[in-house]
Amino acid sequence: MAIIVRDLRPEVRADAEGFSHVRRLAIPFMLSTPESVLHHLRHSHPDAHFGQLVAEEDGEIIGTVQLSLAHDSPEPGQGSANVYVRADRTRRGAGSLLLRTAEERLASLGVHKVYSWVLDAPDNRAFAERRGYRASRSAYFLRLDLAGGTLPPLQDPPPGVELRTGADFADDPHPLFVLDAETSSDEPSDIDTEFADYDVWLEETWRHPLLDPALTTVAVVDGSPAAFTAAYTDGAGRYGTAMTGTARAHRGRGLAKLAKNTSLHRARAAGYTEAFTGNDTGNEPMIAINKWFGYEICATEVRHVRELG
Repeated sequence: MAIIVRDLRPEVRADAEGFSHVRRLAIPFMLSTPESVLHHLRHSHPDAHFGQLVAEEDGEIIGTVQLSLAHDSPEPGQGSANVYVRADRTRRGAGSLLLRTAEERLASLGVHKVYSWVLDAPDNRAFAERRGYRASRSAYFLRLDLAGGTLPPLQDPPPGVELRTGADFADDPHPLFVLDAETSSDEPSDIDTEFADYDVWLEETWRHPLLDPALTTVAVVDGSPAAFTAAYTDGAGRYGTAMTGTARAHRGRGLAKLAKNTSLHRARAAGYTEAFTGNDTGNEPMIAINKWFGYEICATEVRHVRELG
């Protein structure tokens, strides 16, 4: 049967399940659940015009694309579209149709520059290049065997430092928002963003269904969060690092390393068997730290960009 591309229907549970299933098959090192799929759709900022499209063949979802407008960037006209198709359903035209539909929708919103992450495999890169995308920076996915590997031993925090969990900030997470905003602004990115809306952060980040407050770990100095690692879990044995960072005034003290090691030990004790994280390929200090934990590179993705029109 012919492949059709349509919007995901949030009221139809099978759509969210199919979308998440494709994502897990295509990029198994990124956590996805039906709940996280729906959360992105329902709680992304309205100005982002966030969309989720599916490619369907004979009633089965075989491909997906997420698209959005970079509404929080000081430079207008930028957007993103990330396409994933099941490996056993490629070469049917699903990827082309998904990307073309996403580009048309973004163009209608005034987007003239589209960014897309592409897994670093010959077929995937050739697909992007044939459609006018050029490669830019790259990033690694890393995996840690929590069940069979050996973590560095737990360490006591240095004097004046206290380790808390994200759950300890349930009544007032604003200090974590401030820390997240500062550290995120220093992350490598093609698109500059202005991270300033606390209410949006509460909806998109703090209330994300994958965020695990009990495993999220915060190093506190003089009553204020100084470093943290935000933990995602999918309830199926998989743990992911959503973000790890340190306030500028406290860098060089090993606080993020301390927080992440503590979180990983807690995750293993809770029964999680795999841990995933990601790093830009040029971020050698963080790559070295993750290798110290026992992470190994399992895949690479390459950021591509195309000028529309």
